[in-house]
Parts: sequence; structure tokens; C-alpha cells
Amino acid sequence: MSIKPKYAMQILNGTKTFEYRKNRFRRQNIDSIVIYATSPVMKVIGEVQLVGVLEDEPEIIWEKTYHNGGINKEAYDEYFEGKEKAVAYILGKVKKYDNEKRLSDFHINVPPQSYFYLD
Repeated sequence: MSIKPKYAMQILNGTKTFEYRKNRFRRQNIDSIVIYATSPVMKVIGEVQLVGVLEDEPEIIWEKTYHNGGINKEAYDEYFEGKEKAVAYILGKVKKYDNEKRLSDFHINVPPQSYFYLD
């Protein structure tokens, strides 16, 4: 999953336990999220256990998650502006990679727009 470095670091240090998205994964049975920190880092820096998913109206998701969402209300509202649905992935145990990886290590040549499935 492509995540801005600021938010990726919050996930790795355990202060961000919800990751917001406009759309839910299409696949079921996803147990972890590999974290690709976008520019300027542009590396795979770790992974986090996916504990669950919340999906509802943006205001309801905010009320349930704001305490560990890693984002302020203004930025949250801007991200979900005009959307009827918000998704919050519930994050669990974090594994920070000792050696950051390149996308090519996963046989990926182009950074994912939002996310990419790995087997």
C-alpha cells in the first residue's frame, strides 16, 4: 500500500492504528499490509497486521477513529469531500524492516497508485 512518509512513520511507531481509504480492498482474506513510503522515500519500509475494516459514512468513521487516525479533522474532511463512504483499516502488530526494500524486490516496476496485491 502506498502511504505518505509522514503517515507511514506514524504506523511504524504505533501512533496511527487506522489507515483511511476511499475504497475497500477487492480481495478478502488480507492479513497484512506491506508499507510503501511514497516520495521522497520511495521504499518498502515494513508491514502491519490488518486486524479489521470499518466502513461507513465519513462522519461516523471519524468519530470511531480520530483518536488514532494520525490526521486532523480538516485534512480528513478534505480527503473524503463529496464521498458518501469512508473506509478505515484497523492496524495491528507492526514489523519494521531492518533493511528497506525496493519495489523491484517484489517484482513491481511502477509504484502503486493506492495499493497492489502480493501473494
